[in-house]
Amino acid sequence: MVLHHVLLVIFPAQGHINPAIQFAKRLIAMDASVTIPVTLHMHRRLGNKISIPGLSIAPYSDGYDDGYDSSTHDYNHFALESKRRGSDFVADIIVSSAKEGFPFTSLVYTLLLPWAPEVARRFNIPTAMLWIEPATVLDILYYYFHGYANYINDKTKDPSSGSVTLPGLSFSLAARDIPSFLLSWKPTVFSFVLPWFQETVRQLDLEANPIVLVNTFGALEDEALRAIDKLSMIPIGPLIPSAFLDGKDPSDNSFGADIFPVSNDYVEWLDSKLEKSVIYVSFGSYLDLSKAQVEEIARALLDSERPFLWVIREKQELKNVKKEEEEISCIKELKRKGKLVTWCSQVQVLSHPSVGCFLTHCGWNSTLESLALGVPMVAFPQWTDQMTNAKLIEDVWEVGVRVDHKVKEDFGLVEAEEFKRCFETVMRTEEKGNELRKNALKWKDFAREAAKKGGPLENNLRAFLDDVEHQFMQIGDEKQGRAN
Repeated sequence: MVLHHVLLVIFPAQGHINPAIQFAKRLIAMDASVTIPVTLHMHRRLGNKISIPGLSIAPYSDGYDDGYDSSTHDYNHFALESKRRGSDFVADIIVSSAKEGFPFTSLVYTLLLPWAPEVARRFNIPTAMLWIEPATVLDILYYYFHGYANYINDKTKDPSSGSVTLPGLSFSLAARDIPSFLLSWKPTVFSFVLPWFQETVRQLDLEANPIVLVNTFGALEDEALRAIDKLSMIPIGPLIPSAFLDGKDPSDNSFGADIFPVSNDYVEWLDSKLEKSVIYVSFGSYLDLSKAQVEEIARALLDSERPFLWVIREKQELKNVKKEEEEISCIKELKRKGKLVTWCSQVQVLSHPSVGCFLTHCGWNSTLESLALGVPMVAFPQWTDQMTNAKLIEDVWEVGVRVDHKVKEDFGLVEAEEFKRCFETVMRTEEKGNELRKNALKWKDFAREAAKKGGPLENNLRAFLDDVEHQFMQIGDEKQGRAN
């Protein structure tokens, strides 16, 4: 029997490390050990606060030890330097681990790291990609880079020509549902990632049997997981803390609480509110809204006359405003009528009985957490996969409503009335709101079913490790045969 030693290579972003840590915990529970290389910038944020038996954190420099800043750094240089330094470090750690008699049996990598499988092939190590977005998004990307680019761009540029339909998917897609960086006629700030995704797909094509471990569950994306014959997409989600899902590990009860410790007085505040009465608002780690947009959201929350918990990061509302104008106009009223925090344990909040609605940017981690914890959503996507996630939330899974960006043609500004309409739709207990809540609870049950002992999540991961063991032993036999 092979002792599994997994090298888990992740892109240095919060949205990658959270599911990666949960993935590592699942592997460790199956007697594997996991090593995760992290950049020095990310390691400083983590400190020594992640202490999990069986998990090793290996820091290295990617040349941007203070972090990458798009306003001052050249992205092409960052990409090349990250690839060069990352490749060298991963190669060195593979060699040193083998010399110590503890070789890596597989290399798993997250998206935006197309160099990682190249390194693995150099050392003949079995690989798999950990896809931390929905399977549907991978389908769209794969088809885009396999002959559908012109079709997608032509259809979305001229809506009168109809919507986009792709093999294996039973629903159609409009321009606003496509990952934003794919639309060549509509350049966005994230267009620079297009070559990275193209190379990621090319690397999958180089594999004889490309394996993609997807942070989703079968009931949620059954057809999307089967849409591409070339890829073996294996659902191993939802990757959220055990205490909120299968209950196997009650100590595994938050994302990031040990990394970003803050006061948890928001829990006491939630305890004081009625069941399903609170609107929870959070836009992830990176989204910066304009001051004007923050003002509109604030007014909608106040006008809704419902309690709200808003994660408003420090300086989030300060984009492109003068110092004397930094604070939004109704900040005192917001603090009086709701609860403002700079960070919270999102899974803890979403699992609280007083929370009845989640206004979200539709990042996949947030979307999956909301689905797994049974909370209906108001979808406010901004870019990349968030656009597709919002489509799935509203039209496919029917667990929320999507903010209409066309309410006011003023640089995409959405007015308070539109947010208020969405809040009322989701929070009401009759008709549409009630159906959304029923659907949310349905997906919650499916998520728990997937994660239970002996369920698909556990079985799929065990099958993956068994397959890796077979490949590893086969490689060893081939080496022995050549030696003889």
